[in-house]
Amino acid sequence: MAESYSSPSLFRPRYIPNLWDAVAFLLVFGTLILFSHGAEQTFVPLSAIERMPLSLDPSHLPEYALRTVLRMVVAIVASLVFTLIYATIAAKSRRAEMVLIPFLDILQSVPVLGFLSFTVVGFMNMFPGKVIGVELASVFAIFTSQAWNMTFSFYQSLKTVPRDLDEASRAFRLSSWQKFWRLEVPFSMPGLIWNTMMSMSGGWFFVVASEAISVGNDTYTLPGIGSYVSLAIAQSNLPAVVWALGAMTVIILLYDQILFRPLVAWSEKFRFEQSPSGNVPHSWLLDVVQRTRIFQIALRPLGLGIRWLASRRFSVPTPQVPTLPKLWNSKAVDGVWLVLIAAGCVYAAWQIVSFVATELHWSDVWLALFYGLLTLIRVAVLVAIASVIWVPIGVWIGLRPKVAERIQPLAQFLAAFPANIAFPFFVVAIVHFDLNPDIWLSPLMILGTQWYILFNVIAGASAYPTDLKEAASSFHVGGWSWWRKVILPGVFPYYVTGALTATGGSWNAAIVAEVASWGKDQLQAHGLGAYIADATSAGDYPRIVLGIAVMSLYVILFNRALWHPMFTFAARRLRFD
Repeated sequence: MAESYSSPSLFRPRYIPNLWDAVAFLLVFGTLILFSHGAEQTFVPLSAIERMPLSLDPSHLPEYALRTVLRMVVAIVASLVFTLIYATIAAKSRRAEMVLIPFLDILQSVPVLGFLSFTVVGFMNMFPGKVIGVELASVFAIFTSQAWNMTFSFYQSLKTVPRDLDEASRAFRLSSWQKFWRLEVPFSMPGLIWNTMMSMSGGWFFVVASEAISVGNDTYTLPGIGSYVSLAIAQSNLPAVVWALGAMTVIILLYDQILFRPLVAWSEKFRFEQSPSGNVPHSWLLDVVQRTRIFQIALRPLGLGIRWLASRRFSVPTPQVPTLPKLWNSKAVDGVWLVLIAAGCVYAAWQIVSFVATELHWSDVWLALFYGLLTLIRVAVLVAIASVIWVPIGVWIGLRPKVAERIQPLAQFLAAFPANIAFPFFVVAIVHFDLNPDIWLSPLMILGTQWYILFNVIAGASAYPTDLKEAASSFHVGGWSWWRKVILPGVFPYYVTGALTATGGSWNAAIVAEVASWGKDQLQAHGLGAYIADATSAGDYPRIVLGIAVMSLYVILFNRALWHPMFTFAARRLRFD
């Protein structure tokens, strides 16, 4: 019998590039070229900033937009790495949790300008005479507006993993490394992705402050959309503000289509439920990648490498001394640990008092506490109002994947809308109608942070198991009973995470919102944010430290009195078991 000829494997149809490979090639390498061009500008001498002053010419906006997006992408990657490490340690170690979670409360309350005041010199000394030092300071400032929200979300997911899934991982004898990558990270994906979207959008809120770096009497203005908006506001140039809004809209639509929509569609497979969802979100980019040939072959080694790494056990050897685990878990060690924490807090408080007491008196402390109380009242009222408005809307959107898919870009744009752009309208209206700035500047505090509540509630409703919704429908549970017994317990852990981060974000936003200006018109509300803003402008470091310390104190007390008891209740009583 004649032997049939078979073509070499190289020429099989699955190894021949198709049209989708060409599309993927253009997208990937086009993005790499743009980012390479933006990164190249960060290594020029610092004097180049002074030689090329910022311009309000709209033709420069594409370049400025690229530089801003590059900073935000670097910051979000750093935030993700920080989240996976910090939240895991806090969730896995009871003693570490006692320190890390209150410290996270402090970090999310410290204003961006507070971080810049004490870190920019260090970054600039790392790269003397280079723009990259100022760039790293700006990236770090954006990082501080993104990381805490993601960390709280991942921490909440780790604390609410269903018990039956945890028991299954123990039955399969998964190591802690395998359990982390096979159970805990996949379970947290829906909430983490929505909070990453919120963090990316929330970074726009503070990008104005992060792109104008002050060192002593020198101010370095980095090219970017934030500095463009700041200059437009200073010059009362409304057309330039409109151009900046247009550029932001284009950028948000682009990274929604290229980054977040594929991630939302991909994360659908990690939903915890026993019956499939009727509506599955789609992404044209994910479809393009799935239809490619050469592109998938090129990425296959990377995927295999990640799977291999996630499947390794990396077990920690059991201690040889049998009494060590018992001793380590004893109350005596807990007591020593609490003493060390208390000693650290006393030492930190002593350092703050020593530094502040060099120039300030008790009257300054009482004044800062009074201003902090005023800001606390604003934050509590605004978060309560935002909760009443956005929880029902978030549930309605999250239970309808097709609606969420359409609303997603709009929600990202609204979350990314910098409060600074709304200043002209608020300032003009307050001056024209002779309104009280203490009341009418307050909405600017929640303008950017209310979306933490909406995004987390959408994530919670989207992750709500379909079988539980079907059970409620079968038993004809409706009306207020449906809200009280079905959906609110399901989204409550997500809501607490959103409300907690919205509270911290509102404190952070107070430094921007309590001081508003448009051209020569300047308004100021009485509050701790305005107190810190004035101290920062004057370079008064003792008052900056005092203001940040008082703000951190109020945030910790408020969170410990309200949000953390609610979070503990959600972790213990409202888990899908």
